[in-house]
Amino acid sequence: MSHLKKTTKYLVVLIFFYSSLWGMKIESDYHAVDVAGKQRMYTQRMLKDYAMIGMNNSFGNSTKDLETIIGEFEEHLLSLHNYTKNKAIKKSTEKVKKLWLPIKKILKNNPKKEEVSKLQENLEVLLSASNDTTVLFAKETGKPAGEIVNISGRQRMLSQRMASLYMLKVWGIDDKKFKDKMENAMKLFKDSLKELEESKLNTEEINLLLNEVKKSFMFFEVMNKSSNVFIPALIYKKSNDILKNMNTATHCYVEVCK
Repeated sequence: MSHLKKTTKYLVVLIFFYSSLWGMKIESDYHAVDVAGKQRMYTQRMLKDYAMIGMNNSFGNSTKDLETIIGEFEEHLLSLHNYTKNKAIKKSTEKVKKLWLPIKKILKNNPKKEEVSKLQENLEVLLSASNDTTVLFAKETGKPAGEIVNISGRQRMLSQRMASLYMLKVWGIDDKKFKDKMENAMKLFKDSLKELEESKLNTEEINLLLNEVKKSFMFFEVMNKSSNVFIPALIYKKSNDILKNMNTATHCYVEVCK
């Protein structure tokens, strides 16, 4: 290996090490709400990917996506912990870290059908803890607008929650609790979408994004009613469409709130 190649390789390792050590830069309290809210989404997206891998469904390259999300979850968690000076929030991020470590070990192994119910329960606890962190950051803004960023960010999570529960259904995980969770997730998503549509903070761009989200959500409503026709690739795509549009909308709310 040439001296130049060795130097380049060394620099890449250093950059990776220090980016992992310090995490991403959080620019404001509203940005913190956005990032913390994204952590909730990651808990459900990882479950969706896990189920897709378990079904040997290669649509969307779930294996690569899961690896990426695991890395981003850890980076964001470190960034949130380093950004805040609030003791209650630091305690909350420490709790998330403790819950996360055993889950990470399971996600790193080959998916097993007999383990997915327990994994879903563990991710549920992690989701709840991540939500607590997000709510604390929203309160830290001291303004009602922080709650709009929170609700918009939560829609990202719900898009992945609905998709992950659908994938478990397709995989053949017969659990009544999952059916109830799907109904609750869909209701919360629909109610929250209506609340966002009525927000006085909406710009023309945000309204257009919310309209696209409403169209994609219709596919969930149709597919959830079906008991014998399953199209996981369609739901995977539509969940990512909602995620993309709600991610943009959330960033728009952050900009409007500055």
